[in-house]
Formats: sequence, C-alpha cells, structure tokens
Amino acid sequence: MACGRKRPEHGGPPELYYDKNEAQKYVRNSRMIDVQTKMTGRALELLCLPEGQPCYLLDIGCGSGLSGDYLSDEGHYWVGIDISPAMLDAALDRETEGDLLLGDMGQGIPFKPGTFDGCISISAVQWLCNANKKSDIPAKRLYCFFSSLYSVLVRGARAVLQLYPENSEQLELITVQATKAGFTGGVVVDFPNSAKAKKFYLCLFSGPATFLPKALTEATDEEATESAFTRERSELMRSSCRQGLCWNPACLALTQGGNLRFQTLRIPGSSAAWRGAGW
Repeated sequence: MACGRKRPEHGGPPELYYDKNEAQKYVRNSRMIDVQTKMTGRALELLCLPEGQPCYLLDIGCGSGLSGDYLSDEGHYWVGIDISPAMLDAALDRETEGDLLLGDMGQGIPFKPGTFDGCISISAVQWLCNANKKSDIPAKRLYCFFSSLYSVLVRGARAVLQLYPENSEQLELITVQATKAGFTGGVVVDFPNSAKAKKFYLCLFSGPATFLPKALTEATDEEATESAFTRERSELMRSSCRQGLCWNPACLALTQGGNLRFQTLRIPGSSAAWRGAGW
C-alpha cells in the first residue's frame, strides 16, 4: 500500500501542506480535477442513497469543493469541512453551492446528532494517522473523529471514506477506531491488481451490518478483494488467507469488541471561517 514517493502527510500538518499554491492545483490541474471527480462519483455510488431523493451530506476534507460540485450536480445538499484556509478560500472563489466550515476533523465533527443522511471523504482520513505535535495521539484523534461522525449521521446512514493507507498496520489502526466508535462495515478495494488505479474505500454503516458493494475490477483482473467487519470468526476464510488467497493487506478487518476477523470475498472479473454551516 505504501508508495515509493514521499507521502504528503509526512511533510507536515495538512493546513500547511495545502497552501495557496497547492490549492490552485485543485482548481487548474485538469488531471487532479478528473481523478477527484471520479473518486467522488464512486464514493457516492457506494453510499447507496435512495434513488431520485435529494440528501443532506457531509464532505470531510472538502478542499476546494470539487467533490461538493459533484454532489450538487447529482441533486444533493452538502456541508464541507476542511482544515486548510487556503483550500476553503479556493472553494469560496469558485462559488461552490455547499456550506463551508473551517475545522480539524481530529477534534470532532461539530454538528447536532442525526444531522446528515450520509458522508463522503476523499483522500483525507490517513492524515489523522500522523502526529504533528506532541499532543497528537493518532488513535485518540481517530476515535474522536469516528465517534462524532457516528453521532452526526442519521441512524442507518453510511459514510464512505476514500483513503490512501500507508500499510496494513495503518489501515488496522483506522478500522479499530471506527469499530470502537460503533460502526460496522469494511473496506472495498477497487482495481486491486493495478498499482496505479487501486483505490481503498472505507464503507461504514451506522446501523446493522449489511453486505458490502462489489469492488470494481479491470478486464485483466482475475479477482477483486473486499474486507468486511464480521461478527463471527470464519475458519474457512482464515484458512484461505494462509493459502495465499488473501493476498491484499486490506483483508484485515475488525468487529465490534475489538477482536480480529478475516473475511475475504473473491469476485471474478468483476475563507478561514465557516459559511452558513447547519449547526
């Protein structure tokens, strides 16, 4: 899961990394815009919202509002939260339709319980796994984020968080804290056999566990791998892992209660201030 080039979160806190220069890339770089838009579309698909029904959504790490634009185009209403003033300024300059809030997701999501019908996040959650000052404890910040996210969602709603885990240990750290906060769900890995196209989507359910959506695959892929939070230990699946079927580190998942579980499914082919936020 780790990549050869230096990861952005290793260079310092996000509010410094995403400065005015970086924010402009999300406004002018056509490739970055295209990638962001496609990932947002996939996240929205994984939310499994009622068809033809406008929903009130939360966008964590909304940045310059590219994801929000997609949500608006699909007929939804949204609120975005981001820690970077420069990125929010870019969103304001672009006159995005959603409401914007400057805030640190690691300190919690400041909305009333049951406010949102769903949540998406693109390339943000992995930032919580890094300590930028002595007082930063990744596990505590992740738990604060997930527990507050669980609260602000309508019960039974979903959150789909696209992320770039550095390794299996980091992914486990994230899923453990999500489980402690009350979520069920799992990780959908799109294009698992492609070094460039592989994408991780953490699909969280704020109600009873349900089936994860199928992962996307390329025509040349023989299988896609999904991981899930399960309530029963599967000896068969653990045996499959030992036999090499579970080749992707994302197969690690946890259930409520904190005990490690394995479930691998093989799928053939297959400005610096808030603006009008709904407190």
